[in-house]
Amino acid sequence: MKPGHPETAQAGMALQQHGPRIVVVYSQRPPGNPQGHESTSQNRIAARVAALLDCAYGGEYDAAAQYDLPLYFVPRETISDAAQAARLGVRNEHDLFGGVVPQPYVASKVITHPLPLTNCAAPAAWSHAFGQQVHDVVLPGYSAFSREDALRAGRALLKQGAVRIKLASGIGGSDQSVAADLAVLEQQIGALDEAQLRLGVVLERNLNDVVTHSVGQVRIGRQVASYCGIQHVTRSNAGKEVYGGSDLLVANGDFEALMALPHAPEVSTAVAQACAYHRAALACFPGLMASRCNYDVAQGTDDSGVWRSGVLEQSWRIGGATGAELAALTAFQADPSLRVVRACTTERYGGAAPPPDAEVYFNGVDPYVGAITKYTRTMPYAHP
Repeated sequence: MKPGHPETAQAGMALQQHGPRIVVVYSQRPPGNPQGHESTSQNRIAARVAALLDCAYGGEYDAAAQYDLPLYFVPRETISDAAQAARLGVRNEHDLFGGVVPQPYVASKVITHPLPLTNCAAPAAWSHAFGQQVHDVVLPGYSAFSREDALRAGRALLKQGAVRIKLASGIGGSDQSVAADLAVLEQQIGALDEAQLRLGVVLERNLNDVVTHSVGQVRIGRQVASYCGIQHVTRSNAGKEVYGGSDLLVANGDFEALMALPHAPEVSTAVAQACAYHRAALACFPGLMASRCNYDVAQGTDDSGVWRSGVLEQSWRIGGATGAELAALTAFQADPSLRVVRACTTERYGGAAPPPDAEVYFNGVDPYVGAITKYTRTMPYAHP
């Protein structure tokens, strides 16, 4: 028998939030290639979460199994069905490493910007309040769910410079393009199919010489860590510029512990903007719960030479920086007096050998992207 079926727990068993559990990986859709770098890395992340909780690791969740201990879930993606989360026994952030959103659209980047007009097409239960609350901490932009509304938004933004167009479904910089004039805008919007438009498209001010900051927080059991850092890019085996890893400064504690550390002015701005976005999300989306949150903040100059900083999107699921997040939590667990550490994740293509002190999450050949190595390292914090 596998370790506490969640339905049994809901039938009346009083479960302790921090008691013995089985950690399982969960997906809302059929899992991808089990031998691929994404699935393999996620499985190893879940095993690391189990070690931090001092719990057993049960692999992929089996809905037909009977478990003799309550479950702790590590979702492969944000759980976008609140009713399903409840059926699983996910009641709060102590029941999973990741997040649950009340509506599917809340898990995507479309929440970052308002509609071009209040009466535009939008998903059910669209929050007008969120766009208003985060207006000052995001880049100028709009979200649209029809071709007409996307063109309306793009034309308005083009008056001040180039526009970046992003599909709601894009991850890690994929499914993005830039339009510098009306003809290109119309061509790019015209190329979108109806399914893409129904999910949503983001149009926002394009920045040059961009630096992307990562600001986030993780909570596992009684441990909380908050961080800021920089993302890096690398070249894939196909020669494309893709995510290459993150360097993080991690504080042992909440966002206040992170903000108490000395930062360069632009880093302090990024952290403050991410915190404002985080607070607005919790206020505007009842039912949102997240034990892992990450916010990408872009900083650069627009076409008029104005320096801008703004939150691009949220991630309430395991992501590229998660290996570093867990490495930091492991360090804090080993030495509770430790207040700050540096941790990094690295993704390299072409079969690069990891350093001897690295914790490797994948080192092999992915059937789709080819040879790739993914690893994490921790370093001591040195006061700047």
